[in-house]
Formats: sequence, C-alpha cells, structure tokens
Amino acid sequence: MKKRVGLLYGGKSAEHEVSLSTATAVSKAIDYDKYEVHPIFITLDGQWLRGPQLTKPVVSIEELQFKSKEISPNNITEFILDNNAQAQFDVVFPLLHGTNGEDGTVQGLLEVLNFPYVGNGVLASAAGMDKVTMKQLFGVAGLKQVPYVHFIRKDWNQRSEEIIGKCENELGWPMFVKPANLGSSVGISKATNIEDLVRAIEFAFQYDRKVIVEHGIVAREIEMGVLGNDDPKVSVAGEIKPMTDFYDYDSKYKDGSTALIIPAEISSDVESTMRDMAIRAFKILDCSGIVRSDFFVTENDEVYINEVNTMPGFTPVSMYPLLWQHTNVSYPQLIDNLIELAMERHTEKQQLQYNRD
Repeated sequence: MKKRVGLLYGGKSAEHEVSLSTATAVSKAIDYDKYEVHPIFITLDGQWLRGPQLTKPVVSIEELQFKSKEISPNNITEFILDNNAQAQFDVVFPLLHGTNGEDGTVQGLLEVLNFPYVGNGVLASAAGMDKVTMKQLFGVAGLKQVPYVHFIRKDWNQRSEEIIGKCENELGWPMFVKPANLGSSVGISKATNIEDLVRAIEFAFQYDRKVIVEHGIVAREIEMGVLGNDDPKVSVAGEIKPMTDFYDYDSKYKDGSTALIIPAEISSDVESTMRDMAIRAFKILDCSGIVRSDFFVTENDEVYINEVNTMPGFTPVSMYPLLWQHTNVSYPQLIDNLIELAMERHTEKQQLQYNRD
C-alpha cells in the first residue's frame, strides 16, 4: 500500500518563494509508485489551502499555488481528517523555510496532532532558527565559533552607541549583520564602517526583533550534510565560492553567480574535524532527519562552525542534495530516507508512557 504524504509548503515567511521551488523539485523527484502525494499550500497571508492529489510531477511552480474562492478561517480538520474522521496522511513532509515553518511552530502543531513528519522536532527547529540560541548551545558543546554580539530592538533604541562600541571592541571590521531568526541570507549585510553597521542593523530589524553581529573572518565557506536520527551520517564536504562579496540571497537563488565545489579540497584532518563538529552540533540541538552544517576554514586550517540549517535548500541543485549525491545517495533516495526516518522517530515516540500507571 502506498504511503500518503502531505507536502506542506509556501508559508508566511520571507522565504516563501524558496519553499515553492523546493516543493516543485520534490514533486518531480518523489516516487509516485510508492507514495500518494497531497499538496498543502500555505499562502503569504497564512491561509492553508488543500489541492488535488498529485499523480505526476508538476511542470511549474504556479500549479502548486492554489487560490481560494473566499477567505475563511482555517479549519484544521480539513487538512488532517477525511470524511470518515480518519487521518488523511501517513506522514507530513514540511518543505517550509524560515519563520512560521522552519522555526518549530509547524512542528509543534504536528506534534500535538500526533502526525509523523519529516525533519527536525520542535526544539531543534526553534534553536536552529534562532542564531543566538544556536550559538549559545554550540558554546556549551565546546564548538569553536567566531565572536558575536547580539541585542534586541529595545536595547538598540535605548543604547545604540554603547552597542556600536561593543561591536568595535569585541569584533573588529568587517562585520556581518543578520536577523537572528531567518535563513537563506535574507536581511544579511556586510559592514566595513560605522555608517554601514548602523544601516545594516536597521535593515536587519525589518525582519526580526533580535539581531546578531558577527566578526567577518577571512575563510573558505565549507558545508556538510547530516542525515539520520540517533546515529547520524555525514556527507562529503562541499565548498561555496560566491562571485559576489558574500553568499547573499541572490547568489543562492537568482543569479547563478556562485560555484559549488564538491568534494571540497580539504585535508583529511580538516574533514575529520568538520565531521566531528557536525555530529556534535547535530546532537547538542537534538536534531533529527535533515541538517546542513556550515563551517569557516581559514588558510591555516582552523575550523569554525558557523551555523546549522534544519531545513536547508532542497532542490536538486541545492548544496544539501548535491552533497549526498556525491556520497552516493540520489535525490529520490534522499526523499525516501527522510520519510523512513520520520516514521522511525514517530514509532519510537509512541512507545513513551504518558500516564503514571
């Protein structure tokens, strides 16, 4: 019997378009002989819309953007129960990037509904989205990382000069300014002087109430994929070589100006260090299913962990699937593995006892 998979995509997020691209790619790669595929589109306004079952790959993104004839309150039972009040899906595959999807919110909903779902749980998703919390946990695990400063909007409004001084004293130029809770390089700027810094901070606050400022280290950007639950596996390493000043949103998704070199040309010692750090980061955040770990490697082969991404870009030309392709796991196999891992984790959770008898 085919497994019924609910593809959940779109979302009320600045990364809405990225999610649509991911959903289109998955619809073209998933095995329709194994799965019934049911699309669920979340609009930019946050409305959930069910589409007809997919029986073949979609040709364009527009096919996945359903329109509602009328705006009405979301009724969750429409999405989880059939006419006989039975669950409509065996597993949900969230393909949501950014806030309101990758940050633990949707994962919490699926936990309450007791649905198996692909990817990271509530804790890992929330901690992986919040760069400050993530880095604080990395510190607990003893993972080497670049210096950073963080603050909320209220602090900035009340003592901006003090914060600027702290950034200059503790970080030095250049600096990278980021919204704490966003991905795909949205809202990120490079600052080389105080004017740049103030402008970058104001820009980042358009996307989040919390901002993080990091020292701009001179290093190569190298990434690894992690796949698994309690016994995670690590892919080969891949290097990002943006043609622009840094790896921004356009470099990732629009202008094709970035070279991805897989496998990365690194020493066996550096690769071993990265593998160890990737697994330690995976475990300290209690991750499951899918994670991409991003590193800086200096010319002296010093390795710093930058961040983990709990729902990395997932099109066939994105780094995560390409890393696994070069580790002999094809894109369709990767989808199969992630669904199996979701079912495995859910089955384990069902063994837990919730009463005191």
